[in-house]
Amino acid sequence: MMETPLPCLLLLAAVCLPSGLGLYTVNAVYGDTIVMPCSQGIPTDLMFGKWKYEPENSSPVFIAFRSETKKRVQYDDIAEYKGRLSLSENYTLSIKNARISDERRFVCMLVTEDNVYEEPTVVKVFKQPSQPEIIHPANFLETEKLKMLGECIARDSYPDGNITWYKNGNILQPVEGAVVMSLQKVVDQSTGLFTTTSSLQFMPTKKDANAQFACSVTYYGPSGQEKIPSEPVVFDVHYPTEKVTIKVLSQRNTLKEGDNITLKCSGNGNPPPQEFLFYTPGESKGIRSSDTYIMTDVRRNATGEYKCSLIDRSMEDSTAIIVHYLDLSLTPSGEVIKQIGEALPVSCNISSSRNATVFWIKDNTRMQTSPSFSSLQYQDAGNYICETTLQEVEGLKKRKTLTLIVEGKPKIRMTKKTGSNKSKTIVCHVEGFPKPAVQWTTTGSGSIINQAKETNYVNGKFSSKIVISPEENVTLTCIAENQLERTVTSMNVSAISIPENDEPNDGNREKVNDQAKLIVGIVVGLLLAALVAGIIYWIYVKKSKTPSKHVNKDLGNIEENKKLEENNHKPEV
Repeated sequence: MMETPLPCLLLLAAVCLPSGLGLYTVNAVYGDTIVMPCSQGIPTDLMFGKWKYEPENSSPVFIAFRSETKKRVQYDDIAEYKGRLSLSENYTLSIKNARISDERRFVCMLVTEDNVYEEPTVVKVFKQPSQPEIIHPANFLETEKLKMLGECIARDSYPDGNITWYKNGNILQPVEGAVVMSLQKVVDQSTGLFTTTSSLQFMPTKKDANAQFACSVTYYGPSGQEKIPSEPVVFDVHYPTEKVTIKVLSQRNTLKEGDNITLKCSGNGNPPPQEFLFYTPGESKGIRSSDTYIMTDVRRNATGEYKCSLIDRSMEDSTAIIVHYLDLSLTPSGEVIKQIGEALPVSCNISSSRNATVFWIKDNTRMQTSPSFSSLQYQDAGNYICETTLQEVEGLKKRKTLTLIVEGKPKIRMTKKTGSNKSKTIVCHVEGFPKPAVQWTTTGSGSIINQAKETNYVNGKFSSKIVISPEENVTLTCIAENQLERTVTSMNVSAISIPENDEPNDGNREKVNDQAKLIVGIVVGLLLAALVAGIIYWIYVKKSKTPSKHVNKDLGNIEENKKLEENNHKPEV
């Protein structure tokens, strides 16, 4: 036989393949144009050429004729090929809009004066099926139940195809009672195309939840076997609840009094249970609710074990809840007024669900120790805060305040200091609370001196100072008065400008005390010396008068002596 002619190799719509001696096969795509070259060489004495096809169990049917001498083409009146044929000058026959019925044996006949040449060609038509799809999918699958999952359908193919099922990309094999498949193929009589359908019955397990099911169609095309997959489908798998779980929905890890508690109960079945029974601590009767149970503004007595169960009480779960609390009592608290020197016991007692941290703050400054007052001083006054926190519990903090007021009657101590320029500085040191008002006056005139300067009032103490240069001796009076008492103290100020300093400071306080003791000793010594001199003088006078009495007794008579004696007794008396 001759080699495959060049026109056969250049075909785009069909494939020309040798099939045995003198037999060629043309693979055509459904709907395209079938091109069948006459592979015989054109004889030089060719008269005409014809094409015919050979039906099964019937005589050949001529469909096209071409005269080499008259250069004309003639097509036979065959209904199925009317308007579809085209015969070229090299006797290549083209059939438009390939059909399944075109799949038959065609013969090219070349006739000369001496011989007839025939070249048979077999036409194969292929039609790719549509993409398979899963139709009539089940709404859901149930464990322990064999149920129709769906049907995989591939339409309009030729030749017919085969369908394969997949689960998660793996081929499904039939399993009795669990995986059941059935295949059906239907031919459209008008087109000759096949529609292939495969149904799948499937009994899932819990593990098949969210599994992807798909199918594919395998068919033969011009270039061999090919496969087209479907889109995957996920089926909802229903299975019973096997476990119940209760948990606390909270943004914090710990709960405290005043918080809201939301309990959520869930079952691991599909679909999950919609109602549950909730049990609070100490209660045997359950509260029917949806999957959530809310408690608002809980107290410490809400601490305990909480449970939830299915409505039929077939299974349950529990969780422990601790509601943390923190109590603080301060004794005394609020505003407290005490007198200086008094004692004030203070106690800050804590009651809490866990160990609490306690600290004191005075006037916005944290204290190192707890306050204790055995003898109140002015500097003890202030705002005291006892604060406690539970560090493990966010937001749990308590505090109470003690506002301590220390009152005292005014106390005055006056000092003076003489300067080198004849000026004298008089200072009135004042203690007391509420803060005493200070006035200065001079003895005699009682006039008020307004030139005084005061220091800052700190811890119940301050001082008022005046500077004078007196021309004569004066007495200055310092008057301190508050709501409790009026206190007055005076000081003599001489006009002599001798430098002096009556203000006892830490350096000369001892010296001033020693000088005072010396002066007191001198005064007492002088007094004692005067007393002793007076006693001696009296004894002396008494002794000098007694001898004169005896002389008179001797010289006078008895009566004169009596009178004299009486006279002597009068001055003694």
